[in-house]
Amino acid sequence: MSREVILAFIITSLAGFSTLLGTFFIFIKKRQEIIISAALSLTIGVMLTTSLIDLLPSSIQTLRLEFKLIPSILLSLIFLSLGVTISLMIDKLLPKTNDNQLYRVGLISMIAIILHNIPEGMATFMVSNVNIKLGISLAIAIALHNIPEGISIAIPIDYSTNSTKKAFLYTFISGMSELLGAIITYLFLDNYIDNNIIGYLFAIIAGIMIHISLYELLPTIKRYKNSRQSFLYFFIGVMIVLINHTFF
Repeated sequence: MSREVILAFIITSLAGFSTLLGTFFIFIKKRQEIIISAALSLTIGVMLTTSLIDLLPSSIQTLRLEFKLIPSILLSLIFLSLGVTISLMIDKLLPKTNDNQLYRVGLISMIAIILHNIPEGMATFMVSNVNIKLGISLAIAIALHNIPEGISIAIPIDYSTNSTKKAFLYTFISGMSELLGAIITYLFLDNYIDNNIIGYLFAIIAGIMIHISLYELLPTIKRYKNSRQSFLYFFIGVMIVLINHTFF
């Protein structure tokens, strides 16, 4: 294994480990409902903005390397719809009751973020393997938005199960899916991933995240009846992604 490959694995792993920083928020035990509402609002801001200004445009831009503009847009929208459908199917597999709603939110967020992190890990590994400096910049960008993603998993799991260990474990699994993406790329896919597959993956992930934000997280936030605070943290989530997108 070359030095470049080892460094690419290290950079990808560090980007994934940043998700665990979100678990520190579970130790704030006062005013739990406010913390949960704030964390979920922040997550909606991050997920929706990432989907609409990063993943979907990246899908279209990547597909444009193979197709003209209109077909690229149509293909992205088709696979975005497929992502929504996949998320609906996952939703149907998980029983929905008032008792387990918060746990559901954490679990579904974990699944969505794993699906998001695997291609992120692939991208970080491939870029770092070719250009270390660019790979580090990409890893910093990923790390910045991984922190609120970690919050969206850790807080619902911790408060619904009263288990810090479970919250940490679920967040750890989500974060390490970045490394899984790098391993899959190194072992199997380095010579097979093309622009079409990457473009389709970006659109599918955007669809999953949009569905989860609007269908799972938003109704849960409404239960806490704190619209002013929810909007504030939604706005903060949007700004995190916009600043990340602008500077990195």
